[in-house]
Amino acid sequence: MKELETRYLERLSDLYPTIAAASTEIINLQAILNLPKGTEHFLTDIHGEYEAFSHVLKNGSGAVRKKIDDVFGNAMSHRDKQALATLIYYPRAKMDMIRQTESNMEDWYRVHLYLLIEVAKRAASKYTRSKVRKALPKDFAYVIEELITEKAEVNDKESYYNEIISTIIRIGRAEQFIEAISELIQRLVVDHLHILGDIYDRGPGPHIIMDKLMTYHSLDIQWGNHDILWMGAAAGQRGCIANAVRICARYGNLDILEDGYGINLLPLATFALRTYEDDPCVCFKLKVPERPKSEESEMNLRIHKAISVIQFKVEGQIIRRQKGFHLENRALLHRIDYEKGTIELDGKEYKLLDTNFPTIDPEDPYALTAEEEEVMERLEKAFLHCEKLQKHMRFLLAKGGLYKVYNDNLLYHGCVPLNEDGTLKEVEIFGKRYRGRELYDTLDSYVRKGFFALDEKERQDGSDIMWYIWLHPDSPLFGKNKMATFERYFLAEKETHEEKKNPYYRLLENETVIDGILREFGLDPEDAHIVNGHVPVKSKDGENPIKCGGKVMVIDGGFSRAYQKETGIAGYTLIYNSYGLRLVAHEPFESREAAIVKENDIHSETVVIQRVFDRKLVGDTDVGRDLKEQVQDLERLLAAYRNGEIIEKL
Repeated sequence: MKELETRYLERLSDLYPTIAAASTEIINLQAILNLPKGTEHFLTDIHGEYEAFSHVLKNGSGAVRKKIDDVFGNAMSHRDKQALATLIYYPRAKMDMIRQTESNMEDWYRVHLYLLIEVAKRAASKYTRSKVRKALPKDFAYVIEELITEKAEVNDKESYYNEIISTIIRIGRAEQFIEAISELIQRLVVDHLHILGDIYDRGPGPHIIMDKLMTYHSLDIQWGNHDILWMGAAAGQRGCIANAVRICARYGNLDILEDGYGINLLPLATFALRTYEDDPCVCFKLKVPERPKSEESEMNLRIHKAISVIQFKVEGQIIRRQKGFHLENRALLHRIDYEKGTIELDGKEYKLLDTNFPTIDPEDPYALTAEEEEVMERLEKAFLHCEKLQKHMRFLLAKGGLYKVYNDNLLYHGCVPLNEDGTLKEVEIFGKRYRGRELYDTLDSYVRKGFFALDEKERQDGSDIMWYIWLHPDSPLFGKNKMATFERYFLAEKETHEEKKNPYYRLLENETVIDGILREFGLDPEDAHIVNGHVPVKSKDGENPIKCGGKVMVIDGGFSRAYQKETGIAGYTLIYNSYGLRLVAHEPFESREAAIVKENDIHSETVVIQRVFDRKLVGDTDVGRDLKEQVQDLERLLAAYRNGEIIEKL
């Protein structure tokens, strides 16, 4: 053991070759440990709503506005503060608008440069100069550092700063500088971003959101069931492909596939128009605002039906292949009496709303026709070989997982599968049984095998497990007894549409159960919290997102427009800074244009969940624990230098 420690210290001495170097690093790390902890920002269930997501990211769920309030207090009117906030969110667009009415732009530049510099100073104050320096925009790094850093050696500070600002304006770089410092403020007010799943489906811009996330400075992602669906599709899993295409068709978002990812839908469209040419497809109306009938909308209806029928077939094939999934009750096509137009479910006969199934052979209902097979082959190849989609999925794999333990918070999208009595439910995965954290870890491992395993069967099982996670009753990302897609399309009886939730959702107020989950993931229930999304909180009905005395926060409040009638708001976000936890409830986002022209922010209400008496420092965080270990290692190296075990490399 002594030999191993010596070898480690020798390697460490390559990085810190002298007593002076090791000492300096210890001092630097100790200084970082005593800074206030950075602000964490939690978002979930974005569902492709790019504009609202982008705005919340820009304003840090009110963090930017709070910095403005901290700096200017009562010295600035509410309206002026809002105008300054809008400039920080949308600097280029706001300046284009100001230029049309402002007669003296030089004065306007001067005033607003000073205001922005003051906000930037406050935003940077909780970080080391080194960290701020790394965040500075390349073109203006030196100048911004000069302006936001106190310089004790300069006698006439006002004259010094005035000269810098005058030069920026004189050489015509004021607008570029304002853009740069506004983006720096946005960057500094949020230290780390948590996305708790469901970036994809329903809204029009998941691919744009993914592009944005790939440029974000620090984040982690907990996969949602809709993200897993797209990951499975990218791995070539046919059940996932059919579901992803069907949902895009249902919400009128086929352009995500065609324009966003360049996936050719012409073979599917041609097949759908020919096969369902005279079919009104009344059960397949799109979930979009009513529009006048057009050739495009008629085509979308037929695509919607065509891919839905294909989905029920390929899912039946998966159920046959993966008998260990025990989903036989969800293979429904063979339960249909095609002559009577009825289906038998749970011993009861129901009349189908649509009986036109020209591609289904009652003798072999799950077999694809030659044309359907060709459509699926082309879609499979398109998903597998789409460079942009594969890049996005690799990013989800690199930055994501099924759960995250971070600064005493347990983050996941859906639920921990439980029995009725609140104990952890054992779930069978490929012949072995798992529960709790081990279940999450096993499923996570299989997802990665679906992309990277060399063994063909392991890779197939990994891709199939993504479909399993999408809709299985025992999946921690679904958590309902069934996904009633078929019933919602074809049956009028509401009783058949019901999807019963896992006991987890009923037991969220049970402290014994919640404490047990926290312990299962290695956390102390006295100080820890669970943060999750997935099931929209019906705020308009009085439902509270804060459960179990503040130990659980369900922060899906309806980011997706499709849910906002149900929830009454437009999403929750969570802020965790050095002063504690704050839950922010957002009103619907009107538009980017309204935010710029009317200076409308997303109106938000904030609830303080936990306020700390002693401000939390970096030393109190997970990063702080790592830094403390580094300090201990460096102190051992320092001792080794001083007692002659290790020789300095001068």
